[in-house]
Amino acid sequence: MILYAKFGEHQPLNRQSASYAREGIELDTSTLADWVGACAATLMPLVELLRCHVFAAERLHGDDTTVPVLAKNKTATGRLWTYVRDDRPFGGPDPPAAIFYYSRNRNGEHPTRHLARYAGILQADAYAGFGELYDAKRRPGPITEAACWAHARRNFFELADLRKAPLAVEAVRRIDAIFTIERELNGLAADDRRAARQDRVAPLVSELADWMHAERGRLSRHAETAKAIDYMLKRWTAFTRFLDDGRICLTNNAAERALRGIALGRKAWLFAGSDRGGERAAAIYTLIGTAKLNDVDGQVWLADVLRRLADHPASRLDELLPWHWKKTPAQAAAA
Repeated sequence: MILYAKFGEHQPLNRQSASYAREGIELDTSTLADWVGACAATLMPLVELLRCHVFAAERLHGDDTTVPVLAKNKTATGRLWTYVRDDRPFGGPDPPAAIFYYSRNRNGEHPTRHLARYAGILQADAYAGFGELYDAKRRPGPITEAACWAHARRNFFELADLRKAPLAVEAVRRIDAIFTIERELNGLAADDRRAARQDRVAPLVSELADWMHAERGRLSRHAETAKAIDYMLKRWTAFTRFLDDGRICLTNNAAERALRGIALGRKAWLFAGSDRGGERAAAIYTLIGTAKLNDVDGQVWLADVLRRLADHPASRLDELLPWHWKKTPAQAAAA
């Protein structure tokens, strides 16, 4: 299937056209592009349903990555943003889903627009563009910031791995002890996870804070380890928020995993052909990414949905969402 091959298997349309030509099937790249555009437009009602589902979450993961976009005599650096709803780490019953957006740059206006009606918890990195979202005067209400321990650990790990810095090695050891306990708590109900964290994790976090304050006082502000420590201490409230809320994860890895396919795709398709192409990509990545989160074969699901969508009652469109679709005989029939 052309659509899934492009976005799920990272095969650019010109390569698909050449592959079909070797089989004696003449399909021009422009024809394939038209088909992709028509499919994206047809599938937009499902994308909108997923958007509503994602932003009904109490907690979201958010992140973005670069996507080169063809411009006059060069490529510009656009962005693909993702927001992931995944309640499974705290035993939530609602299915996971991911929504993607495209933008021509990384200005803070984009997440402000994406999250205009959202007022829950956002797990993300320390990107300054999210700052306005956490403002107490924001309407419909401030978004609660939850920082990512994987980002913080990475700063220390790189110093420990490349420079063998003793303080960085010790920081990684202490953070890894927290991660070890967190893995055991994954999947517990939110209240149970909070109670276990208060009992087992909070003492380790407190000891880490005391250790970082003590060591930071001995370091020059120009030292790389000092910068890694400052990254955490300056955002300590956001880093420790998970201790009092069992819904919050320790990391933002859910969003990073959602973006992994795009990182792989960049090596194959190199750039998006236009802003419209970037927007189409965001729509199809939304569908394929959500299917993957729900253990649904994206190619089979998309083929079946495209076959049925035109005649399917609009009032029952939710039946075609991955978590409902896989509970019907549709998968076997489409396969």
